[in-house]
Formats: sequence, C-alpha cells, structure tokens
Amino acid sequence: MKRGIYILPNFLTICSLFLGFYAIIAAIKGNFQYSAWAIIGATIFDALDGWVARLTQTATKFGIEFDSLSDLIAFGMAPGILVYIWSLKSFGRIGWLGAFLFVVCGALRLARYNIQMGTSEAKYFTGLPIPGAAIVISTLVIFYHDVWGILTDKNYLILFLTYTLAFLMVSTIKYHGIKEIDIKRRKPFGILVLIVLVLVIIVIHPPIMLFIFSIMYVLWGILEGVIIYRRKIITNKPLAQEKKT
Repeated sequence: MKRGIYILPNFLTICSLFLGFYAIIAAIKGNFQYSAWAIIGATIFDALDGWVARLTQTATKFGIEFDSLSDLIAFGMAPGILVYIWSLKSFGRIGWLGAFLFVVCGALRLARYNIQMGTSEAKYFTGLPIPGAAIVISTLVIFYHDVWGILTDKNYLILFLTYTLAFLMVSTIKYHGIKEIDIKRRKPFGILVLIVLVLVIIVIHPPIMLFIFSIMYVLWGILEGVIIYRRKIITNKPLAQEKKT
C-alpha cells in the first residue's frame, strides 16, 4: 500500500460498486427497472476493470480483494434485495430466505473464485459466476415489466429461479467467460460477424433479448455439464468391465 495503487482499474471497480449501491437504493424506493439497469451497468464496469488490469498488467492483490467486495454488493446484495422487494416479499419467510441464499451463495462463489485463481478458474468458471446470476435477476425484472407490467400476485417461477441460481453458483458446473478469449491473437472473420449479429439482435428489443441471452447462458452451462457427465460414464464403463473380466 505504501507504493500506491493503480487508479484506472480501481476507479472502474468503484463505478461498478456505485451502480450496485444505487441499485439497492432504487429497489428500496420501488424503482425496480432503474435498479435492474444499474446492475447491468455494474456488470459492464466489472468486466472492464478486469480486462484493463490484465491488458495493462496492473492486477494487484488489493485490486482482486476490492473487486470481490464490490461484486458482493453489486451482484449479491443488490439483486438479492431487488428480487425480494419486487417479488419474494409476498412469500414471507420462504421469500427472504431465498434472497438470503442468493447472497450467501454469491459470497461463497466469490471466495472459491479467489482461492482457485490461477488454477481451474483461469480457464473457465466453476459454477455460475455471480455477475451472471445477477444479470438473470435484473433482466427478468426488465423483461417482466415490458411484457406483463407490474407484478401483483405470487410468482412461484421467480421463487424457483432464485433458489436455482443460488445453487448453480456453488455448483461444480463449468461456465465459459470472456476471459477465455485471447484478444491479442487473430480470430476468424466469422467471430466478428457473430458479435455484430448478437448486438443487432439485442438492439431489436433489449428487454426481451437480454433476458433470453442470459437464460441461454445458464442453460448452456447445465447442458454442457450433462454432456460431460454422460461422456465420463460412457468412458468409465469399458474400464469397469475390463476389471471384472
């Protein structure tokens, strides 16, 4: 600390933290859409601070710990409070326990990420990343308001989704991330076309398409996990048969 800290990546982390704090205030005031968009904005700054730190080689232990604390507020507390006040409050104890489970599983996910950095987490994410879970909650709020309007009755699907996201964060399912893409190397031309196509699809109707893409990301990790599990079973069967013979 006596040598100082790097300004740019930590400033981006502060921006993410600020939007996360604003999301909490907006949710408490009942401005659920503002809260949801603030969480989405926080994910952008969260991605930028890590990308800038790696690109400029300014990653430090302080920055990693500060980023984790910021993530817990922006992607744990903020979406937890948002989904509770917006929907789960009507369920009583089961509702606030679901919101708390989302927060505590997010904290456990961050702790495991910090421990595994430089090993498996350097290649892929073990469990659903906490920003990914937060994006699902925030895009769900925007999607629901755009399609159906104000939420009035109990919605058991939202309750189930909250619990599911919490358990996915502490699972061992592998999820891919932007950090796997090496921007310093040349990529096929089709990759650029695909990126432009995705942006165009999102711009067509952001409230719906952002939610669809976030759900697709969650389901893709589950599907890939099932495929990997089945392959392991198939490859282990011949070995087990050989041992018996």
